[in-house]
Amino acid sequence: MDKHLLYLFFCLLVGCNTGEKSSPDVFFAGEIVNPTSRHVVLYKGDKVIDSVILDEHDRFSFSFDSITEGLYHFDHAPELQYVYLEHGDSLMIRLNTADFDESLVFSGKGEEINNFLLELFLATEEETPLINSMYRLEADEFTHKIDSLKSLKLSALANLEREGAVSENERKIARASIVYNYYTYKETYPFRHKKLSHGGVMEKLPEDFYSYRKELDFANKDLTYLRPYYSFMVNHIQNLSYMGCSKACGIEGNVVKNQLHFNEHKLHLIDSLVIEKELKDNLFRYVAFNYLLKVHDTDANNKKFISKFHKLSKNNRHIDEIDELYRGIENIQPNKEIPDLYVSNTHGDTVSLREIAKDGKTVFYFWSGEEKRHFDHIMKRVAKLSSQKPEYKFVGINFRTGEAMWKGLLESNELDLDLQYRAGDFEELMRSLIIYPLNKCVITEDALIVDAFSDIYTSF
Repeated sequence: MDKHLLYLFFCLLVGCNTGEKSSPDVFFAGEIVNPTSRHVVLYKGDKVIDSVILDEHDRFSFSFDSITEGLYHFDHAPELQYVYLEHGDSLMIRLNTADFDESLVFSGKGEEINNFLLELFLATEEETPLINSMYRLEADEFTHKIDSLKSLKLSALANLEREGAVSENERKIARASIVYNYYTYKETYPFRHKKLSHGGVMEKLPEDFYSYRKELDFANKDLTYLRPYYSFMVNHIQNLSYMGCSKACGIEGNVVKNQLHFNEHKLHLIDSLVIEKELKDNLFRYVAFNYLLKVHDTDANNKKFISKFHKLSKNNRHIDEIDELYRGIENIQPNKEIPDLYVSNTHGDTVSLREIAKDGKTVFYFWSGEEKRHFDHIMKRVAKLSSQKPEYKFVGINFRTGEAMWKGLLESNELDLDLQYRAGDFEELMRSLIIYPLNKCVITEDALIVDAFSDIYTSF
């Protein structure tokens, strides 16, 4: 593994373009083989900077008189990847969507940092099985091996610096990409080790195990949307919360019993630690979505959480989105009438979910023609449940599938057409029934909700 990473970085260093960037202009263009969309969208953070359409040769180009230097990402649905842009860059890419990240190559002014960041991304993916195997090691040995891998990448970055191939800002982004990945492994170690060790206990860590925490940066706007940095912050908050409130939360067997307390603790930590506003808003959003979508707490606890959220995260840039999610969850609590959402039957008639569920026990499940594997599995599961649970009516709601394809799938799979419907507005379906995760199903009796957060595989 180490030799392979060295080889990747050595290849990267050959033929570096060290030309000076004197112009404020920025040019970013490329060719996409086997395009999956006609658009390429350039983002800074979560804001769209520009969007272009592929020409007849599947090429695109962005040109700017001046931009804010830093980390961007470009989106060619459903894939995306980083691009670092500085004044004077004239950058070209070529990629094949059949092997998106592995086929991507940057060339021209600005290629060095972008190819380096790409190789870091690929090397991190490649070494994942190795890291996973190392969680069984004792803490000192784990730290030694992790530090060795980190040093390997930092040495490659130092070589780029000696070549004069990266600016100071580029160096900071590259270094953060390296170190925060390894910091994340340290944050997750005690939990993964406990799960894998025979004793199944949280072992006492060496005093210097978290020594890197002294140099953490909670105020760097340039790192806010860097994946290794953001992933570290999520895991760091999770770790601190778990360790800090293990008794108050009533944690037993690694399971948090008081999820409201645990997630309120996360909110307080974010509020006290994180300085950069956009990062703080994003982390608050993560905690809110994680709690509301995954915990499925009581209506009373949800209200307490959202009240605490508003108190600590005033003027959060995601507040409307979070409030909408909360209202949606509030509307599908037990004993409430299922939302008055309209879907289409195979004859093209619209009918409400309340009408479909008005008599007896009904289970609504969801599928998309774009997810063939999920479709095959869920139909097998529904066929089995229909036989085992004849007291229930199992109703399929399709989304994000063209009408012709939808009908074709129904016919080719010989499904009961009277129990299949299609949602024309996916966003409305998501808002009304909170379709997450995809295996979710909604159980009703006489159009009243019994459980809106069931799982088609585990709830029966």
